[in-house]
Amino acid sequence: MDKHALLYEGKAKRLYKTSDENLLIAEFKDDLTAFNAEKKGSELGKGALNNKISTQLFRMLETKGIATHLVKTLDDTHQLVKTCRIIPIEVVVRNIATGSLTKRLGIPDGTELPFTLVEFCYKDDALGDPLLNDEHCLILNLVKSESDLEELRRLGREINTILKSFFAHRDLILVDFKVEFGVDSEGNILLADEISPDSCRFWDVHTKEKLDKDRFRQGLGSVKVAYEEVLKRILAQ
Repeated sequence: MDKHALLYEGKAKRLYKTSDENLLIAEFKDDLTAFNAEKKGSELGKGALNNKISTQLFRMLETKGIATHLVKTLDDTHQLVKTCRIIPIEVVVRNIATGSLTKRLGIPDGTELPFTLVEFCYKDDALGDPLLNDEHCLILNLVKSESDLEELRRLGREINTILKSFFAHRDLILVDFKVEFGVDSEGNILLADEISPDSCRFWDVHTKEKLDKDRFRQGLGSVKVAYEEVLKRILAQ
């Protein structure tokens, strides 16, 4: 399957058309961005690591009944994915307070939340991906109905339950993560985009070392080394 015209380029990936209108090629980039792209960088090999990590996690989630857009991995940095209309809502799932939640609400960093928190953000770089409530989503016509929003919440929580257990067995704390969903030609909601240390926060269960993009955000050292450690643990039996 060959790449045709560039369809979309985001902060971490490029999407290309193929000869099949139902299939796209996703290319994982080495670029790093933080704070709505105010901080930029790059680390060789980051894209390939995210491709491998996301592939493993999507395949695992599929065995648990989560439908995804992934068809197959083509090489180190490319995936073949199903064409779908991306719902412009970032579904943010939080287990522990950190980052923007701590800044917004003053909850002490590292506080375990009494229940899983699901938040929606508008997927719009120009606006800085602002927080959304249900009525915002309906006013902006981001979804058809409140039931669609409930389904996004349900999927976010279900994915969280699966991932928390998976990573706990690998001595990693799943602090929070962001997922995106798309709708295929038959109207099915699919997990899309990626799940990787770019979109998740992972802390080592023993040392609380951060093994995610916070290393770039906070200048904590090599992103690649941390991502390699995450991949190593994912592949461990």
